[in-house]
Amino acid sequence: MKSIIGRKMGMTEVFAPDGTMYPVTVIEVLPNVIVAKKTVEKDGYEAVQVGYEDKAERLLNKPEKGIYKKAKVAPKAHLYELKGDEVYGKEVGDTLTAALFQTGEVIDVIGHNKGHGYTGTIKRYHHTIGPKGHGSGYHRGIGSLANNGRDNNRVIPGKKMSGHWGPKQVTVQNVTIVESNPEKGYILVKGGVPGPKKAIVMLRTAVRHQFKKPVVKELVNNEQKGE
Repeated sequence: MKSIIGRKMGMTEVFAPDGTMYPVTVIEVLPNVIVAKKTVEKDGYEAVQVGYEDKAERLLNKPEKGIYKKAKVAPKAHLYELKGDEVYGKEVGDTLTAALFQTGEVIDVIGHNKGHGYTGTIKRYHHTIGPKGHGSGYHRGIGSLANNGRDNNRVIPGKKMSGHWGPKQVTVQNVTIVESNPEKGYILVKGGVPGPKKAIVMLRTAVRHQFKKPVVKELVNNEQKGE
């Protein structure tokens, strides 16, 4: 098991030599600096605490300054805990890069979906809108809450109603890495991942067992398509 923190930058497409187009998500993976290690004796579990992206020291409070002073690393904007044997073997001050994952590996991507605030059922659950003409004054309402005579004194739990929509943690499983580029600091994964652009995501080894090894075609850039 291994994991790393990155930032979703957006989506694009890449082409295989046979001309097949693959939609991919570009994930920027800057060096993850290990700030602290959690131990079973002291914390009850094993993990490493990593910092992502630099932050000006004047923007830190005293507890945060103490964390980075103890680790003797530059202040970071985000702190996350990562688990896995390969990352736990590192020491404080070491860095994790995109080289941790290789092209063709199958991973899980964890992030938070987009926040839409308080929304109605038309937008939230794609319910049908009411009539717009012929004197109707009921357009975007929730509709009937009747329950066919069962428990007439209440609304049955689980009824799709208006409410807060996102952001919630979402995990997309079994995503294939199309390209891992440690030199330029990015990873391309096939398909979409949770969250808006610039959202922080976690990449980890796929939890589910892979019964069949995926076959990843060698992909080329657009300018190489005609070669």
